[in-house]
Amino acid sequence: MSKHSPQELQRIYAQRFADQKERREAVWAVLIKDYFQKEISPESSLLELGCGHGEFLRMIRAREKYGMDLNPDATKLAPPGVTIFEQDCSHTWPLSENSLDVIFTSNFFEHLPDKQALSRTLDEVTRCLKPQGRLIALGPNIAKLHGRYWHFWDHHLALTDLAFGETLKNRGFVVECSLAAFLPYTMANGRTQLLEPKALALLTRLYLKTRLLWPVLGKQFLLIARKP
Repeated sequence: MSKHSPQELQRIYAQRFADQKERREAVWAVLIKDYFQKEISPESSLLELGCGHGEFLRMIRAREKYGMDLNPDATKLAPPGVTIFEQDCSHTWPLSENSLDVIFTSNFFEHLPDKQALSRTLDEVTRCLKPQGRLIALGPNIAKLHGRYWHFWDHHLALTDLAFGETLKNRGFVVECSLAAFLPYTMANGRTQLLEPKALALLTRLYLKTRLLWPVLGKQFLLIARKP
């Protein structure tokens, strides 16, 4: 269930990310190489929820790669060898029980219409992850952003690291990593809009290495949780 039609989502993201392709790819290349690939085995069966224009799936190494998104552009822009499910994530997924090693999602859950839709989505996360499979979730932290959280038309569900961690624990997940402040609110626009892709990549790499900056500049939470 979404408050936006696939066509409206297509218009929103085409406008929002216009002329941002190279900058977004530069940021994702660093995030994956310096952080997320270390959490994901190249032998994994991986699903990205809210895969968007496919930057993460294009760069991450995994044995099997799936993406899920209502935006029709997700299918059009999918990297070779990636299976895209163009559907509502709160409906039953076309995947077998215990079939995934990792589910990754970035800046997606805030677009769901309510907690009921998130709960149904987490039902599918639980069903499809293998025992000891992991959910890696990154998203804006309402506790760090307050009013700025609502600057995007398609933000509906306000989350914090603690609230999201609580619902995962209630489902039996073991939270292995919970960071209230990980990345800045945005890495590819805002104050960094004037930077060229190479400079932005360098800035991202320096930021990841300087953990003292995370509590100051970080506005997105990161949770990594393992299914028992």
